[in-house]
Amino acid sequence: MFLSTFDLYKIGIGPSSSHTMGPMTAAARFLAELKDGSWPRPAGAVVSRLRAILHGSLAFTGVGHATDRAVVLGLAGFVPANVDPDRVETIVAEVSAKGEVQPEGHPAYQFEPSRDLVFDRQRALPGHANGMAFEAMDRNGLMLLRRVYYSIGGGFVVDEDELQRQDTGSSAADTSTLPHPFTSAAELLLISERWGLSIAEMQRRNELAFLSGPELDARLDAIAEAMSDCVRRGIRQEGIMPGGLKIRRRAKAIHDKLREDERLNRFQPLLANDWLSVYAMAVNEENACGGRVVTAPTNGAAGVVPAVMAYFKHFHAEAGKAEMRTFLLTSAAIGGIIKRNASISGAEVGCQGEVGSASAMAAAGLAALMGATPAQVENAAEIALEHHLGMTCDPVRGLVQVPCIERNAFGAVKAVTAASLAMKGEGLHFVPLDACIETMRQTGRDMDHRYKETSLGGLAVNLPEC
Repeated sequence: MFLSTFDLYKIGIGPSSSHTMGPMTAAARFLAELKDGSWPRPAGAVVSRLRAILHGSLAFTGVGHATDRAVVLGLAGFVPANVDPDRVETIVAEVSAKGEVQPEGHPAYQFEPSRDLVFDRQRALPGHANGMAFEAMDRNGLMLLRRVYYSIGGGFVVDEDELQRQDTGSSAADTSTLPHPFTSAAELLLISERWGLSIAEMQRRNELAFLSGPELDARLDAIAEAMSDCVRRGIRQEGIMPGGLKIRRRAKAIHDKLREDERLNRFQPLLANDWLSVYAMAVNEENACGGRVVTAPTNGAAGVVPAVMAYFKHFHAEAGKAEMRTFLLTSAAIGGIIKRNASISGAEVGCQGEVGSASAMAAAGLAALMGATPAQVENAAEIALEHHLGMTCDPVRGLVQVPCIERNAFGAVKAVTAASLAMKGEGLHFVPLDACIETMRQTGRDMDHRYKETSLGGLAVNLPEC
């Protein structure tokens, strides 16, 4: 199995890759099957009404993560990459007012969100915490088609058959033509030593089995630019974030203070940490407000990688497109190993799988830009991931705000610290990255479901009612 850089880095909207982008993508898959028409049904049967049922974590925290809006958008024919964040509320309101959706190429279907979008908090589906079902019925209520999908983190969606086959939904899953296939960090290092290649070079050669060189570079540049755009938007915006917690955006005020200190040449001993934090917070405030973000590898952890990239560019003005491509390719190789052998889903393993994975990916990318050997890159990723082990996912009111926004800032700081520590050594270290990833998988398996994106434990239940 090969996970492309563009499987891990996907342009979409906030606030959640698993709870927003995933359900929207699942709805699009259901519509595609409806349109295809090759599924069995009674002669003359016509689809009149659609229904969606959310289970598990999607049911418990779906409203806070905008899963309800995502399903409406998906059934209306939108996908994460093309929906305009500024039009989301208008589209959802129109569907609610009309009681129907009419995606392009389809007839109008009855769909009243208040009736046809069900949050089933009593029954979880067996395959994954983020399960959902879509149903199509005729005008008499007879079910004609039912499909179950699982949003397995980072915007990845699989159906029941794909889940049983352990198919991750990768867009480039065929490994038969890969020049350098790898499934673990140990294999990555062996291939690197055998061929004398950096991790970025190996990932690039694998990508070129599916894309031309110019296409690959253009797509990498688009991802990097989308991340930069998100940072720039985030440090310009003010106001209260939606959802009812009445939390104010802070990135702009912090950014303005940092710029003022620069102009006045004030000594600031925490300068690097402050810039890292403000960049990460800017992205995650945008995500919390439903803005345009890039999964990295998820929306909940979307600020870590862009923050470290922005930090590098801030203090290395000469950094250009080539450096950012190296960063993304290196980090994606590490992220792919983590996803394959553990998880990047907070609903599956807690926040260690989201911010922890993002921090490991960012540490690897930064180390590569600093001239690290492949062994040092692997060491940097391991250090960053190790010190997120056991982290729970307990969003207050199901919103990707507390503790998520500040947690991304700390993930970015840990990534830079991990890269720096790894560069001080020769790549030799006691805990291999593969062992750390397996530990994360086991820890997530043993973690109580209350601490895996259900908002039934942790901070989510220990704060005064607000």
